[in-house]
Amino acid sequence: MERAGTVKRILVTGASGQLGRSIQDIAANYPTMEFVFANSKTLDITNAAKLDKIMASASFDYCINCAAYTNVEQAEKTPEIAFKVNAEGVKTLALVCKAYDITLIHISTDYVFDGEKGSGYTVNDLTNPINEYGKSKLKGEQYIQQVLRNHFIIRTSWVYHKKHGKNFYKTILEKVQKGDTLRITNRETGCPTNAENLASFIVNLIADDNQDYGLYHFTDGQPMSWYGFALSILDENDLLNTTNIIKDNTYQTLAKRPKYSVLLSEN
Repeated sequence: MERAGTVKRILVTGASGQLGRSIQDIAANYPTMEFVFANSKTLDITNAAKLDKIMASASFDYCINCAAYTNVEQAEKTPEIAFKVNAEGVKTLALVCKAYDITLIHISTDYVFDGEKGSGYTVNDLTNPINEYGKSKLKGEQYIQQVLRNHFIIRTSWVYHKKHGKNFYKTILEKVQKGDTLRITNRETGCPTNAENLASFIVNLIADDNQDYGLYHFTDGQPMSWYGFALSILDENDLLNTTNIIKDNTYQTLAKRPKYSVLLSEN
């Protein structure tokens, strides 16, 4: 934990992703925090020896784990890779955090639920993932809960950034620029989450010295289908009247997706 009279030191793993980059964007706004950003090339969370070395070399107070295997389709074909990162890697990280008395802030997903409830999910609802990605992320959650008291597990959904990374928001605009007809499903409902808002929520947990450890849900709080999300993106960019967009539920995916995975936040 943080030592009295010192700056909070925070390690951010998976820092090249859209959430990690969002945290980098706001880091300068928190002068009492010192961030160390590590991507998958500089720090592989499945490498126990490397993790131990970096934790031993610096007195970190927090670790924000943005590292994850997020290819939902590929996880169905090679689940062992997803479990290596999202479960075993997370377990290793939790063990090292425990050894060095570091609070772990871990990012999880709405895909730990099956989507059959028909209404929003609270942190107290039973999990039941229906694809390998969701199963691997749930296993990671369980490892943290078993190993480490000082943790925050933050489930979120449909994360996007308007500039960073590859995501639905940017893909829609890229297709419009090419003049493509948009064919978007409305079979699934969730809550889009701007990575900038998620980053602020996470960093403010630290800034506020929050010690109410456990499970959290964080989204932007507006349920919609992917089709509805596409419409909102077009509307925001004044493209609604110039774009051909069609509801299309014929696209088949290998991984099953929860039909209704809205996360309810009580925070």
